[in-house]
Amino acid sequence: MAKVDITDPERYKDYVAATAEPFAEYGAWFLVRGGRHQLLDGLGRQRYVVIAYRDVETARACYFSPGYQRARAIRQSASVADLVLISGYTGREAPPS
Repeated sequence: MAKVDITDPERYKDYVAATAEPFAEYGAWFLVRGGRHQLLDGLGRQRYVVIAYRDVETARACYFSPGYQRARAIRQSASVADLVLISGYTGREAPPS
């Protein structure tokens, strides 16, 4: 899950494009990608993203992959973000391969 404040919207588009390959390689799918939200309590950010993977190990492998690390460098230049790896999602199974 990512909570993001975008500081450079044009550069952030480059990050989104750069994530396509590693996300596809590791079978990621989006549960939430932006969208309207209403902060009810605590400190929030501009944008929320929830990405699902087959399992925690796959999510970790994607994050540390060379492809995502290149994208991460772009993200860091275009935003301030908190990324959290959470296990235990039980909403549905992975989409068919």
